[in-house]
Amino acid sequence: MIGTKRMREMVYTIGMTATQDKKLETATFAAGCFWGVEEVFRRVKGVKSTEVGYAGGEFKNPTYEDVCGGKTGHAESVRLTYDPKEISYTDLIKIFWENHDPTTYHRQGPDVGSQYRSVIFFHTPEQETLAKRSKEELERSKKFSRPIVTELVPASTFYRAEEYHQQYLTKNGGGTCHI
Repeated sequence: MIGTKRMREMVYTIGMTATQDKKLETATFAAGCFWGVEEVFRRVKGVKSTEVGYAGGEFKNPTYEDVCGGKTGHAESVRLTYDPKEISYTDLIKIFWENHDPTTYHRQGPDVGSQYRSVIFFHTPEQETLAKRSKEELERSKKFSRPIVTELVPASTFYRAEEYHQQYLTKNGGGTCHI
């Protein structure tokens, strides 16, 4: 029979191991208006957090107004943390492809400008390989009659957007945002 003290130690150790084993990873995507992109990924099982912001540009500390001016080089983006034991990066890429038109250059629906371009920002060499492979497979599938213009670029500095943009659609009663 295990004593109470030993039982507590075992429970504590099991709890610690479960916490230590939980390694979250990061993914960043741009696919038009970041409000809608965030809402799509926020609902995915295994995605632990999302934040909208600006990625892919050279201008430091951009504001929404700066990015909308089209001169910063940034794209409206969503950075998410996810548990790879619950959802794979490949599945996240699939969700990305299914929720926007990767054939429109610097545009998604009514939103026009380089800030609305389609981009996969990869964080690791493995993510780069998986992103390239998925793009090539999608091109070979002939699902789209036009070429896929999605950029695949290394993740660089991500600037978190202003607080009023975070979970915008949820905060404002749902609604939609074309992505």
